[in-house]
Amino acid sequence: MEETRWPGVRIPPGPLKGRKKMEVRKHVLVPPHELMSEAEVDELLARYGITKKELPRINMNDPAIKDLGAKSGDVIKIKRTSPISGISYYYRVVIEE
Repeated sequence: MEETRWPGVRIPPGPLKGRKKMEVRKHVLVPPHELMSEAEVDELLARYGITKKELPRINMNDPAIKDLGAKSGDVIKIKRTSPISGISYYYRVVIEE
């Protein structure tokens, strides 16, 4: 192992072969994320009387939505559960960096 400038810290040789990538979306602490259709987005915006610019944002490189194939301007529906408030939904508009 290669020594670093920090005592006791070592870097293993070569890339980290054989290690599995963590599937973020399957983690117990990551709530389900879903890509909304244009009809659903139009209904959401009309219901609350807002525009997409007024929604909170989520980066298109966020690990929780990378697999959804979301593009800039798409809206993501996030389902959160709580023992106190039950199920609640949050909405985020996808942005580029």
